Amino acid sequence: MPAARYHLRFQIRPGRDAGQQALELAEFCQEAGVDEVVLLLAAEEFHNGHPSGEAEDRLYDATAATAAILRDAGLDVGLNPWVTTGHADRGRRDRHGFAPMVGPDGTVATAQASFACPLWRSWLTAHYGRFAELGLRVLWLEDDFRYHNHAPLGWGGGFEPLMLERLAALVGAPVTREQAVAAVTAPGRPHPWRALLQQVWREAQLEVAQAVAEAVDKHSEGRSRLGLMSSVPAAHSVEGRDWAALFDALSIDGEAVQRPHFAGYEDGPGRELSRSVWLLEQQRALRPPGVRSEPEIENWPHTAWSKSDTQTWSELVTAQLSGADALLLNLHPTHSGRARRHPRIAELLRRARPALDLVAARAQDEQVTWGVGVPTRPDAAAHVRTSRAGHLGDLVADPGPTADFLLRLGVPVTAEQAPVQALFGQAARAFDDAELRRMLTGGLLLDGTAAQILDERGFAEWTGVTVDGIVGREDTAGEGPYAYEQTADGTVLSVNVQPALARLRPRERTDVWSTICTPDGRSWGAGRCVHTNAGGGRVAVLAATAPALLPCDDEGQRLLHATVRFLEGPDPRLPLVSGGPYLIPHLSRTADGGVRLAVVNGSADPAVPLVALPGDATGATAWMLAPLGVPVRVPVGAEDDRVLTVWGEIPHRAWVLVDWTPVG
Repeated sequence: MPAARYHLRFQIRPGRDAGQQALELAEFCQEAGVDEVVLLLAAEEFHNGHPSGEAEDRLYDATAATAAILRDAGLDVGLNPWVTTGHADRGRRDRHGFAPMVGPDGTVATAQASFACPLWRSWLTAHYGRFAELGLRVLWLEDDFRYHNHAPLGWGGGFEPLMLERLAALVGAPVTREQAVAAVTAPGRPHPWRALLQQVWREAQLEVAQAVAEAVDKHSEGRSRLGLMSSVPAAHSVEGRDWAALFDALSIDGEAVQRPHFAGYEDGPGRELSRSVWLLEQQRALRPPGVRSEPEIENWPHTAWSKSDTQTWSELVTAQLSGADALLLNLHPTHSGRARRHPRIAELLRRARPALDLVAARAQDEQVTWGVGVPTRPDAAAHVRTSRAGHLGDLVADPGPTADFLLRLGVPVTAEQAPVQALFGQAARAFDDAELRRMLTGGLLLDGTAAQILDERGFAEWTGVTVDGIVGREDTAGEGPYAYEQTADGTVLSVNVQPALARLRPRERTDVWSTICTPDGRSWGAGRCVHTNAGGGRVAVLAATAPALLPCDDEGQRLLHATVRFLEGPDPRLPLVSGGPYLIPHLSRTADGGVRLAVVNGSADPAVPLVALPGDATGATAWMLAPLGVPVRVPVGAEDDRVLTVWGEIPHRAWVLVDWTPVG
């Protein structure tokens, strides 16, 4: 039976006791059920700049000796050099003469290199090539292999003279940093230079990736693979990342590995698991065949003092549900060196094993995620229109809040095309007219911003609304400030903290489900509208421009579920979850037509999940996975012919797994 794989990220510090550290690490891994050790190289507290000379020699010797000890203990071994370009300066200084990264405001890094620097490229390929000689399973490129997030640079780097020379070659004239930033972030229709700068960044990164892959392939004699540690896709979109091209450049014999980012470093509320479910799903869709997924569960600075064992366990299960090939564990202090000084981590891994093995065994059947589609385009940032100049962060068009809005209210999502889709915000600009028309002939949920964009592009007849502008929270003109939303049956919901609302003007044959009101009860405009268009599509439009900021409550959940049922039309299929706050679903279908629904309790209070079913679920079975406990069977049955109930409360961060084969 397939089992979950633990890959432990751990740092051995070179020195006289490095061998003892390695022996202790091997013993820890055997006790905790770890399958592979990913050796950190000159990381965090022990990072003193890009290593070379005697410093690199010591690292190489320690790595070779440690790998031999770990292999003798039956463990696989990988390597995680701490820096490519460099994460952050933190007082370090470059000693190689690398061309430094430069931020959009002209800040120059002291210890981080430009992707365009030839000297740095030579160092990087030689560094990876040397360590590849050890034949380790995977050599990882750290998540500093990016342009954004390089403190103390404001947004990040990529505005170095070498990069600007490349941009100038495409533009056909000299380009200053100030000109490039102003053009790339200019309000209104995207300036042509934005796409050109993204092309420059993309090509420079691909050149480096291919060179490193060739070095690793050559020096490992084909034994090693490259792994990519990535960040949030929406941030990489600003950089112009082409995921397929990057994985192709990194591949050795058609294989590569990804560590998808999906969770924070420290404790957070359980409802944030919606973000984790979505990030894993979004990146699953970005990975080509032949690229393994090894999500990282990271507690930083370290141990349960940063993130509780309960939260760590729930993130392990979340990652395994995504179909992970292995779980990359960053649980020990990077500076410790003594694995067995942290017996609680071994206990955590032992106690987590039964649930993870159960999920891994279930995942051996081919599955396809299912739910409301959240359309994403890796190049979305190329199409964003800003309202101010100078801020590269304004180019982010993140579908994550769309998924949060749905998942936290019990609606499953998928990154695949689906009969019902939700398109919010500036992400709508990334799709051409033909793509939008296809969406509009199915079921489509729009927020106020997306509705305005579609109106501008001539689709008002399809959406059923004309948008007469976006009104900001502090705009007091007209009827007065918007405050709440009221439905025909008297249900009241708050829109008081929405940053802006769209003024929706319903067209012919459009039904208004709610009205926005001012504090004194006067009508401000339509709040939610639904429309069946001439192409047979069903469209629902929200006046809200930030639906994820709408307060979650029972009434809002019922209204959203009713909206999904409207969008599905006469043949509804999706199971929808209620029964408590933040019951977050993960839904898939197997090749034989079975349905697999996993629900996590993102609330601190126990809950009894209720699953609204369009059809019969006779023969449904369920497992309950309580944090750090052994999985147990729980009874599940139909409260009536349309509601499936898990008989028993599930605690905070517990998962319940329900399987059935639809009938009718």
